[in-house]
Amino acid sequence: MGNNWPTHFTEVIDTVHPLTSLHTFGLEAYSDYFTTIDSLDSLLEIASSLSEKPYLLLGDGSNTIFVDDFEGMIVKNALKGIHISEDDDYFHLNVASGENWHDLVCLCTEKGIYGFENLALIPGTVGASPIQNIGAYGVEIEKFVHSVEFLDITTQMMGYFNKKECEFAYRDSRFKREPGKRVITSVNFAMPKNNLLVTSYGPLAELNNPNPRSVFDAVIAARNTKLPDPHVLGNAGSFFKNPTIGRLTFEELKLRFPELPHYNAPEGKVKIPAAWLIDQLGFKGSRVGDIGCHEHQALVLVNHGGGKAEDLLRLARDIKSHVLATFGIKLENEVRLMGKQGKVDL
Repeated sequence: MGNNWPTHFTEVIDTVHPLTSLHTFGLEAYSDYFTTIDSLDSLLEIASSLSEKPYLLLGDGSNTIFVDDFEGMIVKNALKGIHISEDDDYFHLNVASGENWHDLVCLCTEKGIYGFENLALIPGTVGASPIQNIGAYGVEIEKFVHSVEFLDITTQMMGYFNKKECEFAYRDSRFKREPGKRVITSVNFAMPKNNLLVTSYGPLAELNNPNPRSVFDAVIAARNTKLPDPHVLGNAGSFFKNPTIGRLTFEELKLRFPELPHYNAPEGKVKIPAAWLIDQLGFKGSRVGDIGCHEHQALVLVNHGGGKAEDLLRLARDIKSHVLATFGIKLENEVRLMGKQGKVDL
């Protein structure tokens, strides 16, 4: 591994830093250097070097899996701070990117600021939410994003994108498509005081006289039932995105698979649950070494304790190829796979 970061970082950066505990999947990996940012000053101090060498901004590590040692700097995001104001129509939130996402949802629910309840218990930091355009149970975070503040690595200047400039899409954004160009420092949310509940998905449709608190509780109960605790069984949540296909393709598939579940998507397209596709092929509970497809949720790949990166990649690629061969649908991984120099594709 390289050893060529500026020497003035030696007091705050460890060389050959272990990464196993920094991502919830828990594969063994190391980075050349590691540092923590807990203020804008600490970020600006290292900003010039981030434009010269590979780096990765890491929050809670719940959507990242290290499949190799990382030849660069891991920057741990510890920026904190939540500021709330309001006018007649909205609550306005300015939230530092290192804040825990679920903690923010809990705080808002307690304060009567509603809208985030469908997104309860999603792991990760606030800064990751616009990158991934996180979503669950019919709600995506773009609905509430007013703007995103960041440090532009190239110019070394603070910048600002409004919602349109973020270019949100399904589990996607401009930040995700342009990795490494910006470090998000805070997210500004506009929460409408007349927010309408979304209860048409999954167990929420079964609620009688739903209110924000009952939706919040139901989402947490559902996620606890479906998703394993990463502190007990290493995982990174849903490994694959739910694919979106054209209406004609869906109608053809429906003839072959009458029980194919689906949801309407924008632009006349149809969203298919990836878990159903994977489950139909018998992958649930299967293992390659210590890497497995969870026995209760086919969309979640897990580390049973001694997992190896090559086994994870083998299982993920096997699932992807079988889904394509059987259904003609190309799965995309939702989890970010990181190799020596950056993102690794399946």
